[in-house]
Amino acid sequence: MPHLLRFSRDIELRLERLSQSTGQSKSELIERCLAVGMYDLESQLLLEDAVSAPSVTAKPSLDQLLRESGLGA
Repeated sequence: MPHLLRFSRDIELRLERLSQSTGQSKSELIERCLAVGMYDLESQLLLEDAVSAPSVTAKPSLDQLLRESGLGA
């Protein structure tokens, strides 16, 4: 699915230089940049969500589970 993206002159120049120096097309570089950026963004958002999520009630300790099951001392 094609998309129209407009970049600042600075980003366009950087992209052009990188394309010339690596031999990769600007489309390939943009896709790679988005893939890396999406991975980083997803990781960051998942971490933020985990930190802000209300904590689950305290889980019983292993000793308590063993006692309750009749397997522990």
